[in-house]
Amino acid sequence: ILFNHESPLRGDTFVPRKITRAAAKIKLGLQDTLYLGNLDAKRDWGHAKDYVEGMWLMLQAKKPDDYVLATGKTYTVRHFVDLAFGEVGIKLEWKGKGGNEKGYDKKTGKVRVAIDPRYYRPAEVDHLEGDPRKAMRELGWKHKYDLKALVKEMMASDLALFKRDVYLKKGGHKILHQEE
Repeated sequence: ILFNHESPLRGDTFVPRKITRAAAKIKLGLQDTLYLGNLDAKRDWGHAKDYVEGMWLMLQAKKPDDYVLATGKTYTVRHFVDLAFGEVGIKLEWKGKGGNEKGYDKKTGKVRVAIDPRYYRPAEVDHLEGDPRKAMRELGWKHKYDLKALVKEMMASDLALFKRDVYLKKGGHKILHQEE
C-alpha cells in the first residue's frame, strides 16, 4: 500500500501539485488566487523517489508480503500551502473560519488562498496516516525526504516551468494552460 507519494511529475489535479503550481504562478504574477476545499484535511505525504526505493526493496524480499509505504506523519493541507508559499517568500496570514477562511499575503494584504465549496469532496476522509513500521523492520526501508524537502523540490520545478510563461506573456503571446 502506497500512501500519497508526490513529486514534480504528479498530475495537476492532485492537491499538492495544484498548490505548488499556484504558488509559483502567484509569485510570477500569472495567477492571483488559489482556490481549495478542506484546509484541515490531514495527509501522509511522501516523496515518490522514496516509495520507488521501497517497491524495489519489496521485490528483493525472499517471499512476497504486504507492506505499507508512508512517512507515518500527517500534515494539514494548510501546512502544505504555508510551506509552498514560504518557498517563494510569501508569508500567509490566515483569517476567518471554515468556508470563509482566507490566506492573505502578509506583505501586500492580497487574498492568495480562498475556499471554494466545489473542491470539498463528498466523502472526504479527514485524516490519512500510514504505518510504515513493518516495511522499516523487514525491508530496512525508511523515507529520506521530509515534507519541507519535497515541497522545495516541487516548487523549484514549478517555478522553472512557469518562468517560460512569463517570457511568453511579456512577448504578447497567449498562455494556453490557464487554471484557477
